[in-house]
Amino acid sequence: MRTLPTLRILRILRMLIPRCLLPASLLASGLAFWYARETGGDLQLALALPAALILLAGMAAERLLPYRADWSVAQGDTRTDASSAALLFGVVDPALKWLLPLVLTAQLAPASAAAGWASLPFLAQLLIATLLAEFSSYWAHRLHHALPGLWWLHALHHGSGRLYALNNFRIHPLNYMINYLFCIGPLLLLGVPADVILAYLALSYPVLMLQHANLPLRSGWLNHVFSTNEVHRWHHADTPGEGEHNFGRALVLWDKVFGTFRYLPGRDDPRRVGLYRGANYPARAPFLHQVLSLRLPSCCRAAA
Repeated sequence: MRTLPTLRILRILRMLIPRCLLPASLLASGLAFWYARETGGDLQLALALPAALILLAGMAAERLLPYRADWSVAQGDTRTDASSAALLFGVVDPALKWLLPLVLTAQLAPASAAAGWASLPFLAQLLIATLLAEFSSYWAHRLHHALPGLWWLHALHHGSGRLYALNNFRIHPLNYMINYLFCIGPLLLLGVPADVILAYLALSYPVLMLQHANLPLRSGWLNHVFSTNEVHRWHHADTPGEGEHNFGRALVLWDKVFGTFRYLPGRDDPRRVGLYRGANYPARAPFLHQVLSLRLPSCCRAAA
């Protein structure tokens, strides 16, 4: 039986989580990165630790205050999501972080590019890098919805009929690689300094960690800046009229520029999420089967 102080704490958390979790996460990530940069600390650790804590906080908050109760119930998708997360964190992401900078900066990036960036104030570098990374990420995501072969890769991410924090890592490894190349590759080619790239990630990771969370966040004006879970839910709608919106990675700027932004405050979210109706993607198959399913002749007949 819960004691009175415990009940009070739970009541306070239920009041604070909807309005404060995202801004507090953004602030914590930004401060951690700034402190590490100013004191010569480990920038990678200052980036990864807050992201992990934000993800864990979001997962814990889902149990306390779910946005939709039915999304708290597994639908045979947990093993797929966990398998995908293990593959990404254990193999794909570490390999990309090691290999891509080695190839691009050593072979292609002009030596004068880094000097040009160094002449700009750090915040100006961060602003330009963020706009570039979000622009290329926006079009990578949009192309995954427009081209049948890429859609087949991306369909794994849309295959769950619910949204919760672990969905963020439900993604085909090739889809992840393409996204990473589009997002980070141009920055490396242009000679963007490593600390600027990491600062952009420190800005975007809190949004991504909560983007699929089954939480009743009420982020207000932040929904017009960031691709929050309120905004991103529309992207997972099971009809193209609703789902072909909000392609931005962490920001919604380019959605607004190209007319794909959708946010209806105070109005119902999509009634159902998941693959577009009529798609023939094997969303209920084991994770490995889904990863390898692109080679099947039926792949290009998937509903876009």
